[in-house]
Amino acid sequence: MATIRKLRGRWQAQVRRRGMKPRCKSFDSKLEAEKWARDLETQVDRYGTAPDTKILETTTLGQLLERYQREVSPMKRGSVQEIQRIDVLRRHELAYRTMVGLSPQDISSFRDERLRSVAPSTTVRELAILSHVIEVAIRDWGLPLSRNVVKLVRRPVIRNERKRRLEGDEEQRLLDGCAAGKILFFKMLIILAIETGMRRGEILGLRWSDISHNRRVITLAMTKNGSGREVPLSQRAFDALKEWKICADVDQPRVFPMTPGSLEQAWYRLLVRANVKGLRFHDLRHEGVSRLFERGLNVIEVSSISGHKELRMLRRYTHLSADDLVAKLS
Repeated sequence: MATIRKLRGRWQAQVRRRGMKPRCKSFDSKLEAEKWARDLETQVDRYGTAPDTKILETTTLGQLLERYQREVSPMKRGSVQEIQRIDVLRRHELAYRTMVGLSPQDISSFRDERLRSVAPSTTVRELAILSHVIEVAIRDWGLPLSRNVVKLVRRPVIRNERKRRLEGDEEQRLLDGCAAGKILFFKMLIILAIETGMRRGEILGLRWSDISHNRRVITLAMTKNGSGREVPLSQRAFDALKEWKICADVDQPRVFPMTPGSLEQAWYRLLVRANVKGLRFHDLRHEGVSRLFERGLNVIEVSSISGHKELRMLRRYTHLSADDLVAKLS
């Protein structure tokens, strides 16, 4: 049983257990002292020993984030984006909290604050990083934490399903608008996105060596879901790639040599020239996958082209035209 006593104006808690060194700590209130003693006794009962909390009192969340950013993030395929997110987290006041005092309430306050300035999906990604940082610190770095406080906090609900598809003559306006731009291959890039439903990263990472002109197939060695796949090319997509290859730099291995940031800037300029509103580049993937269904392909065939591992995820991409479905029912 813990001993709680008042000593020189503060409350001191002392825990003595057989097989462990006596531990004591002083607090400003009796309630804090009792809570510390209960938590320590619980850990002794559960694990047979009490961890040395001194390291928790001197280690901040920011220090863990910095080590994770240096040692773990570079090993991931999405390292660039994750490192950028960790930079944001390291600047937040939460990063200055010591691990001994980090509580679920701190994480909840961080979540609510971020939701006022960023999208729920961004907040969820940041919470996922925090959770994995603490998990790695416990499992791999030996940090004596009894629990991962981030896992105790409710995650925001993401409702980002979009039904936006190309309407009327929007596709033609976009392609015509490419002619007035400075990027020679942007029209071919858009055609490829619509015809194949490939992701932005897959298109920008495409190399000429990935394209089999004899088979009319693109081979993607590694994709977002961690596996490769082969993407068949329609005649329109194949012709667009052939047209661009004639003009492309023969010494450039990448088909479309541009960064994701450059693509986004070029896309928004194109929307202004084409007078198209409310369309994101990722909506072209929605459009492409939906057209595959409208051409009569079944779910298995579409998933092999689009790269969806979970077939239920295809539901959000298949906003099929009601008129086309009526024609099929007839």
